[in-house]
Amino acid sequence: MSTPITVVTGANSGIGRATAVHLAANGHTVVGTVRSIDKAEKLNAMAADAGVTVDLVELDVADGDSVRAGFAEVFARHGRVDHLVNNAGVGGNGVVEETSPKQFLDVMNVDLCGAVRCAQAVLPQMRERGSGTIVNITSVAGCFGALAQAPYVASKWALEGVSEELALEVAPFGIRVAIIEPGVTKSAIFAKNTDAVNESGAYDAQYRRMFGFYAAGIRQATPAEEVAEVILHAIETDQPTLRYSVSWAASEIIAGRSRMAEGDWVALGALESDDEYVARFKELFDVDLSS
Repeated sequence: MSTPITVVTGANSGIGRATAVHLAANGHTVVGTVRSIDKAEKLNAMAADAGVTVDLVELDVADGDSVRAGFAEVFARHGRVDHLVNNAGVGGNGVVEETSPKQFLDVMNVDLCGAVRCAQAVLPQMRERGSGTIVNITSVAGCFGALAQAPYVASKWALEGVSEELALEVAPFGIRVAIIEPGVTKSAIFAKNTDAVNESGAYDAQYRRMFGFYAAGIRQATPAEEVAEVILHAIETDQPTLRYSVSWAASEIIAGRSRMAEGDWVALGALESDDEYVARFKELFDVDLSS
């Protein structure tokens, strides 16, 4: 059996970097896409420490021409893509009232459309071959209405829906889709995701509770390598499922939200006291947000 050729987008940090190195260490020929090869020193160092190499291709998932050129280079070097891990993404804070349509579209262009562009680049040859895996990294924020993160929630919910649809569409061709739903994972994305516009001043509590959630998560964040292990399993298992939750708070929040009455969800947002909010969140999801 030939060595699988696996593309990991956004391979320069966090989950993408850990996944690229982990898959390479487990027998995959890994192509990591990065926006700048010159800034991939840490990825190269991690790969060297693991005794593997990651082939780098410059590619910006937000730009269609860049995606087409990048995958043309992948096919020229390797001939095919067996597995695609759509990991590249950005965060996006903001309450709905104060988030412009442009902000929504900018995040959607990366988190949703970027994944679609890359899937479209590999699907024709996967269909022709009758095999392949597309792994889409969404988020626990794609499974519940996470406070003050409207653009991010919108993009990840959309990617959840498109992934579920895609799984049906490509199943007849022997192609599998896996959705990975991380909670809070050790990643540079959180250090970059500190926007709190709050133009009206009316949403102090919502932003405060959002940052409180991530502060609790960062204290207990699981290593990105844990997500990488789940991605490897999703690709290689002979008993696949569609969704995989992983990392801090993911399985608890997803399960808790699925069994909640809708009124309880709305009532959670109406609580005036942060202490009441934290206590109720613990009751509903078994996740402790206290400092």
